[in-house]
Amino acid sequence: MAARFPGFPPEALQFLRDLEANNDRDWFQPRKEIYDEKVKKPLYELVTALNEELARFAPDYRTDPSKAVYRIYRDTRFSNDKSPYKTHAAASFYHRTLGKHVAAGYYFHFSPKELLVGGGLWAPGSKELLAVRRRISKEPETLRAILADKTFRKLLGQMSGETLKRPPKGFDAEDPALDLLLYKQFLAGAQLEPQWLETPKAFTEIAKRFEAISPLVEFVNGAIAGR
Repeated sequence: MAARFPGFPPEALQFLRDLEANNDRDWFQPRKEIYDEKVKKPLYELVTALNEELARFAPDYRTDPSKAVYRIYRDTRFSNDKSPYKTHAAASFYHRTLGKHVAAGYYFHFSPKELLVGGGLWAPGSKELLAVRRRISKEPETLRAILADKTFRKLLGQMSGETLKRPPKGFDAEDPALDLLLYKQFLAGAQLEPQWLETPKAFTEIAKRFEAISPLVEFVNGAIAGR
């Protein structure tokens, strides 16, 4: 895989470090140009490069950088923490017809402390969750094979997410797939070395994990789409 993104400049992580220590508008506003040039611009370039890679194995998930990249401004309306800015940068890639919040997708974020890469289904509605569980109950071995794949295990570990303590409504406690049916989220990811962010390895390692998780994303979204 040829790297299409050279890495973030050193000023990107330094800006986020400084922002963590000075999370207020008086500090940020005079330095917004630094954020735009050293963090946001290369982040858009990374998203563009990842879109080119997604075209190979998940073309329906290519997302315009202006929609993929999360705003740096925090929503503080319902939070006791009134810090106005996020101290990490993030992007997500979602299915062009299923939408951003109800279906599975791809995600990464980074800060000076971590590079987190993964994806899956984060906050399904009741309708979507039921559809996924019905597919799991019908073809559990398909999902088990995805999760047991050597590349998946090596790059992403195990599936994670919130789980129920009791069988979900409408499903038998004796269902052979009960361990999978208890999940309320279907996620997988890995924490990577933040120093890779300043090298081409950031792109290659994110892209590898996006490809590794794509069978899980497709399994979940196939259920939601009724395929």
